[in-house]
This record gives sequence, structure tokens and C-alpha cells, in this order.
Amino acid sequence: MVFGVRGITLPDRAVRTFVVDGDRLREGDCTELVSDGGWILPGLVDMHTHPGSEGPSDPFDDAKLRRHLEDHRDAGVLLVRVPGSTVRIPAWAEQDLALPRIRSAGRWLAPEGCFYPGYGREVGEHQLAEAAVEETKAGSGWCKIIGDWEPGEASTSLGALTAAVAAVHEIGGRVAVHCQTAEGGRHAVLAGADSIEHGMHFDVTLLDRMAAQGMALVPTFTTFAGIAGRARERAPGPLRDWVLEGWEGMPAIVRAAYEAGVTVLAGTDCPPYGNIATEVGWLAEAGLPAEAAVGAAAWTARAWLGEPGLADGAPADLVVYEADPTSSPGVLAHPKRIILGGRVIR
Repeated sequence: MVFGVRGITLPDRAVRTFVVDGDRLREGDCTELVSDGGWILPGLVDMHTHPGSEGPSDPFDDAKLRRHLEDHRDAGVLLVRVPGSTVRIPAWAEQDLALPRIRSAGRWLAPEGCFYPGYGREVGEHQLAEAAVEETKAGSGWCKIIGDWEPGEASTSLGALTAAVAAVHEIGGRVAVHCQTAEGGRHAVLAGADSIEHGMHFDVTLLDRMAAQGMALVPTFTTFAGIAGRARERAPGPLRDWVLEGWEGMPAIVRAAYEAGVTVLAGTDCPPYGNIATEVGWLAEAGLPAEAAVGAAAWTARAWLGEPGLADGAPADLVVYEADPTSSPGVLAHPKRIILGGRVIR
């Protein structure tokens, strides 16, 4: 089936017509339009999500994985990066053409005793590089390392992290590092990792180096807003204070990262799935310009991942909105038309 979509594309703000020919986009005229008017974006991207489980006490389940991916898809998220999972993402999910495209990182790699018990793959530092290569090959060219955890617990050492990053880069892979302490963030930058996930308590004097290395920051405001809300209900104590201090400092870190030229990307982390519009809202509230905030979940994310956007010959993955989401942020949660792999989802 061949049909067309016409509208104003972002970020170039040009009126364009795309012909959906099979699973590919072609630019050109078409009389059979399934959408005429509105604002066209490449399929949205959630850069940090863990479908298939709803938390450390919830076992991974194929039915939940499908439901969570469908929730993403129905929100216009047509590409997800899964930076770590309790099990490796099953092949059927990556092959199902009715689900978002998946870029997975295998199982979380965590120092022994420094993560949710049994939730990731615990490895000693002497095994980290080998395990990182294994998970990269088992996934989609990514691995995820837990670089630190709570205050007072040892971070992954700089030497072990550097060796793991080098080993993964040698086979053409990329490394995401969970960081929520200053030491963990410092190690990730000095080791040459590709992305920092979360970034609480990050030392902003490292931002210029982070930008020069082409690293991305995925702050996951959405999940930390919930963590901070629960922390406020606890009795005062060092852990509560650390969480709230980290949460209150995140907007300034993210704003400074953007101003330093670091690629800031949108990821939701925890349920509910399909909630990328909320994360974009948090990025804008932190001080990113509206176009940068939306791009963090669309064209910027795709470019950083090396994935095509709205281009001739690209996969036919696009989302259409009634209004410009950079000037009407609320519209991002309500796509008018969703096309995935040439199939009209909505």
C-alpha cells in the first residue's frame, strides 16, 4: 500500500510531502493522503526505558514487555533504547514489526553487592571488560554499567571502567553508565563512556570535557521526581538528604550541560511507559529551549544514535501533531497520526 503524509516538518519547519512506500519514506507528491496538515516529527525516541518489568521486585515477563512497548508506540515513541534489563531482550520483541524499534544493552552489569539484588548481572572488576563485551554483542551494540550506587558504597573503579569502555569501543560498541554520585560521574567521563544516565551530583567542571568527547546526558527527570517525592515523606536522615539535594541540583546541572554543548536526551526510566511527553516537559522546565527539549526525544536523539529521521529512503516512522509541539508542549502527548514501519497505527 502506498499513501502520503503532508505537513510542516520539524526541526526545519518546511512544508513537505512524504510518500510511504512499503516500509520506507520517499519525498514526492501523492494524491492518497492519510494526513494533510499538522506538524510532522520523526518517530519519538525514549532513550532510557526498561520495559518488561515494573521494578526490582517484579519479574521480567514477555506479556508485560509487549504491553509496555505498545504503550510506548501508542504515545508516538517508535524507537526505544533499553540501557540494561534483568534479562536480555528476547529476539521476538526486536523482530515484531508492530512494536517500536529496540536498541538494547543486554543485562545491567553491576559491581558485586552494589545494585538491586538479583536484578542485574553481578561481576567483579576483573571480569567487567569481558562481561561488557558479551552484553554488547548480545544486545544492539550497547552495554550498561552501574558506575555507582548510594553514598558510602564503592563506585566502579576508574581503571576497571576505562578497560571496559576500551574493550567495548574496540568492537564498535557503546557504553552507558549509571551515575548518581560525583565520583561515579567523574569516572564515566574520564573513562570515555558514551552516555551518563541520571547524573545527580555531577561535577559541572567536567562538562566541557564531556561535550568534547561527544557524550550524552540522559537525566531521567520523570523517575527522579517520583523518587524525590517519596523521599520527602521519610524521616530526616543522610540518605533522604542526599536524594533531595541531588534532585534539587539536577535542573542546574542539565541546563549547564546543554549550555556547554553536551547532548541532552530524553528518557523516562520507570513506569508508566509511553510517558516521554512528561520528560520533555521536565527538560524544558530545567531551562532547555523548547526546540531542544522536543528534539531530545526526536531528531536529536535519532542523530546521536546514528538513526535516520525524516529523510528520503529512511524507515517510514513518523508522528503527526495538530499543533507545533515546540510552542504547544501539551500536544506532544496527543499524536494525531502514528506511522510505524509504513503501518498506520493511528
